[in-house]
This record gives sequence, C-alpha cells and structure tokens, in this order.
Amino acid sequence: MAVRKAGRVVASVAAVALLGVAVTACDSGDSDDGKGASRKVTESRGSEGRLESDSPSAGAASEGASPSASPEVVPEAKVPPVSVERLAGVPATVKGGVITVGKPSAKHTVKVYEDPRCPVCKKFEESGAQALVAPLSAGDVKVEYTIASFLDKNLGGSGSVNAANALRAAVESDKFPQFHSALFTNQPEESDDAFTPAFLLKIADTVGLRDGAFKKAVTNGTYKSWVGIAMESFEKDGMTGTPTVVVDGKKVASEALYVEGDFRKVLKDAGIS
Repeated sequence: MAVRKAGRVVASVAAVALLGVAVTACDSGDSDDGKGASRKVTESRGSEGRLESDSPSAGAASEGASPSASPEVVPEAKVPPVSVERLAGVPATVKGGVITVGKPSAKHTVKVYEDPRCPVCKKFEESGAQALVAPLSAGDVKVEYTIASFLDKNLGGSGSVNAANALRAAVESDKFPQFHSALFTNQPEESDDAFTPAFLLKIADTVGLRDGAFKKAVTNGTYKSWVGIAMESFEKDGMTGTPTVVVDGKKVASEALYVEGDFRKVLKDAGIS
C-alpha cells in the first residue's frame, strides 16, 4: 500500500513538473470535429497539445438515480484578497457585452476575456491580474471584461451562465470588482457545476453584496439575455480560449500572465504603472 501511494505521489510530482514548462488555457472547443468536448489548449514554444476530458454532462441523469432531488448543499465561501478593497471606489459600466472597470478617460485599455468556470482564469486572477490593482485604483488604466460561458456547453450545466449573470448584476450594485475577485477565489472544480444561485449569493456575502435587487437578479437569472450578448462579443472578437488578455491592442503572450511580476513588466512596457 505504501509503495503504491509513493508511486502516485511521484507520478503527481512529475505531472506538475511537465505542466510547469507549458502554459494552459481553456479552449472553447469550436473546432472542425464538432464534438464540443471540454478541452485545454497547451502551448509550449510554438507546439500545441490537446487533452480531452471525458467528464459527463452535468445535465445527464445518472443510471439508477433517485427521481427525488436532494436538498442543495451550499459550500462555505472564502473571502477574496484584501487587495480588491482598493478598487471599491473604481466605477464599472456596461456597454453591449462588455463590462468596463475604471475611468472612461483612462489613457490605457486592457481587455480581459474570461469564462467563470475556467481554472486558468482563476490562475491569472490570483497572479498576473494583481498587477492591475494599483493602476486601476490610480485611474491610469481601464479594464474591459468580456465574460464568456462556453464551458457550460463543453462540460454541461449552467455554472458559467449563472456566474456571468451574477457578475452583470454586481455592476448595478456598484460591487463588480469585489464580487469578480470573490467569484474566482471561490471557483469550484471546472467539471463541477457548482456556481448555483445559492452559492453565488453566499460568495456575494463575503464582499457585503446583499441588496435585494442583486439577490433577485441572481435567483431569477435577470441578465441571462445579456450573458448571450457577452458570448456573442467573445466570438465576434475572434476569441477561442480563456484567459486572453490584450493590452492597448496587443495580445499578451500566455507565459506572461501567470506571474505578477511578469505581467507587471508587460504593463510597464506599455506605459502603465
């Protein structure tokens, strides 16, 4: 037993080491095979590999499952990094399928394309994206978020749509930056369709987002038509994976997204500090 366990640990370490030399992203799956399967794109020095996931659709009924639904178990939500409080006074607005955070008059623009269920987006938000906090709070840059929801189609379920709807609702409550940070802090496993309205409301509690209009919008899916518009914006811009980041019109190389210092250098080279 001990030998088998040790073998698994060694295998896991080896897998992590291999992933360390590559950069991964969540792929929308819009390929010629038409399968729409969940997949990740792995880029390393010009080469590309694909890993297929056999995760079943969350909407498929399990064989022999009980016809009666069990009560939803809502996990506890974690508090996001304290750095997000520096963005409490930064405005957020909506135009078409894009949510813009920052002063409209800011000289620089960073475009961020994300899917709420994408684990690599979480990696970006908790690392490279932290370099945006200071210039955003100083008014030197504005960030345009395009929130995609293709992982629902790839994996089954409605978590990305639910989360995108809640993000849109957070704009109306003047809490988008805080809720956006809290959402990725509490992101479930990619294959786990756990962004339910109840869990999203619990996440919102961690940043003091409790007003009645927000709760109603999350519970009723008030902005689901907007979620579709956001997905159209994602596709219209030619995006096929997340996260994708564009600084002043120039796409950022994937390897510069996942270390705060590396992304800060990209911003500095663009004149953003």
